[in-house]
Amino acid sequence: MSDDYPKLRAVEAFPVEHEGRRFVGLRDPAGYTASVLLLPVEAIEVVSRFDGQHSVRDIQAMLTRRTGELVYRDTIDRVIEMLDEHGFLDSARFAERKRGVEQEFHDAACRLAAHAGGAYPGDPDALRAAFDRFFEPPAGPGAIASSSALTPGEILEAVVAPHIDFHRGGPAYAWAYRDVAERCPADVFVVFGSCHAGMPDAFAITRKDYDTPLGPAPVDQDFVEHLVARSPIDLFASELAHRSEHSIEFQAVCLRYLFDDRRPFTIVPILASFAHEAMLHGSVPEHDSRVLGVLDAVVETASACGRRVAFVAGADLAHVGPRFGDPRPLTPADMAQVADEDREMLRAVEEGDPKAFFASVAADGDRRRICGLSPIWSVLYALGGRRGTVRHYGQTPDPSCVVTFASVVFP
Repeated sequence: MSDDYPKLRAVEAFPVEHEGRRFVGLRDPAGYTASVLLLPVEAIEVVSRFDGQHSVRDIQAMLTRRTGELVYRDTIDRVIEMLDEHGFLDSARFAERKRGVEQEFHDAACRLAAHAGGAYPGDPDALRAAFDRFFEPPAGPGAIASSSALTPGEILEAVVAPHIDFHRGGPAYAWAYRDVAERCPADVFVVFGSCHAGMPDAFAITRKDYDTPLGPAPVDQDFVEHLVARSPIDLFASELAHRSEHSIEFQAVCLRYLFDDRRPFTIVPILASFAHEAMLHGSVPEHDSRVLGVLDAVVETASACGRRVAFVAGADLAHVGPRFGDPRPLTPADMAQVADEDREMLRAVEEGDPKAFFASVAADGDRRRICGLSPIWSVLYALGGRRGTVRHYGQTPDPSCVVTFASVVFP
């Protein structure tokens, strides 16, 4: 990008009210900058034209015509400098920042706990105490029962767990993971997560252990190597998407808390991003040979590895309200309607039917923005029709930013 043709990167924009004033917040879902910028709504007139196709002089002229007042170049340059300094512009400065961040990831011995000390406590004792509270009734399911002999029909094969922030949905994790603790003797957990920043590939894997404050969740290197050999696509092409994505990190933290040093386990972390792309093109996931090829490779590797394997989908459901582009905050009636629509969608999940699940989301063009579409579809396909049970359904209470989530177990 030439300095004279500013271009905003693909960043998240959301409305914010602060001290009685309206702003637009900017945040980078790819995590190349931790900054969150608050732009006065008046500045959106300027920033909305940072598309790489208009020069500063073009923007200056357009704004002058629109407002009827002379807009000085210094005003635009100050906005450009602020955005560029914090990594929000597609520029030479950002390219240098990006190279450094990506090299740091490649050089690291493990996938660092990107959200420790922010989304959850970085101190091990504080983290254990927080998770202990998640299990406490009435919000939580109660303490984990002592292990006992299981019949084949009682053994847990898979779980859909949230990836909502722990402080907003911690007990929902407990509703999913208590069953994992009590009824899942798996040695290997294949964890499918949403890729919030988007990626060009349908799936992305990493060999790097997922670090947590309680110790690493080790990646099963043997499983990964056999999966990569069977896969029809390069599963490492979008590996960098793992760097700051929380959907798998939060599951790694849960598994580490659950088993700690009491029981060895490994994970196979797979980010998934294909279902919304299929919907956008008027297609369905089962018509994509890449998707079926990778998931068949996962199932074949799980069957051939000689160990007990379980599947996890780190997946939230609806994202509605002004924060996500809707025109107004949700009323209690709106939230009840979202819950009804979610529960209807979850019937297809309980039935183990990936086609019906996708169809239920596509029927209204994904009006509720179901962000866990790809990982849930992946787990349903891998299970081959096994039925599940919804243990818990929840919504965040803020009517301007409602996220819904569920805990589903598959015995």
